[in-house]
Amino acid sequence: MSRRFLRRRLPALLIVLVAGLVLGVLSASSSSSVTRARLERSLPRTFSNLYVQQARILGHKGVTVQSLHARAQCDKGGSKVPDHGPGADWICLMTWHDPNIDETLMPGKFEMNVHSNDCYTAGGPSKLVGLLTITDTHGNDVSNPVFEFDGCFDPRGSNHPTGVTIQTNKTSTSATPTAAALTLPHGTAQVDGRRASATLACSAGDGGCAGSVSASLDGAALGSRAFVLAPGKSGAVRFLLTPPQRRRGGTLVLTVRPVIGTAATTHTTLTLPPG
Repeated sequence: MSRRFLRRRLPALLIVLVAGLVLGVLSASSSSSVTRARLERSLPRTFSNLYVQQARILGHKGVTVQSLHARAQCDKGGSKVPDHGPGADWICLMTWHDPNIDETLMPGKFEMNVHSNDCYTAGGPSKLVGLLTITDTHGNDVSNPVFEFDGCFDPRGSNHPTGVTIQTNKTSTSATPTAAALTLPHGTAQVDGRRASATLACSAGDGGCAGSVSASLDGAALGSRAFVLAPGKSGAVRFLLTPPQRRRGGTLVLTVRPVIGTAATTHTTLTLPPG
């Protein structure tokens, strides 16, 4: 084959090569096992199993996979992008039933990074699933299993549309939503065994209240606790005391760091009675 022949044929060969590559990419995408239907079936199942674990950590009773009745509606990249193929541009709206949270904040928006190996990483809204760490029934800070989690689906599973449609709560744009505000306790701290307890209250408002609160007793640090409160709800934070601290009592200082919502004051002083 002469060089002159190659020079004449090279543009055509390049066009054929590029076209083949494009068709290969499109074919790979269109035949991907990553689809909306499979994600809408897998995400609620994975989330529900982990959410039940979270309920046990928090001491919430009666929360089961069946009682949650989680449902998901997924979309990839907006209305102009086909709902199939891997990518970090998947968004899934999800609803579930839990009497311990304010369901008017539903649906929760989960940001999905879906991989070509039929697995994904999902992250949900803190106002519904909590912060990175949560406080267990013993007063210890532990990892939140539903803050961010991984899951996989069967690439041979049903690809039939689920038919799930989730309505979003659309508020009026004529007024700016008022953020919820946190109120700290005053007076005397509550005592529960060897734990000092204080109740935080969240006002009605947009987004609820979440953040962390640290405590010190007569200058000695007692640690920090995360809190998540729905609008109009209250909840207790507890700090473990040593036996001498419990006997002596003293001045308990709480300092709050809001992440969601506001706080009129960031610290309060309580009296811990000797016991």
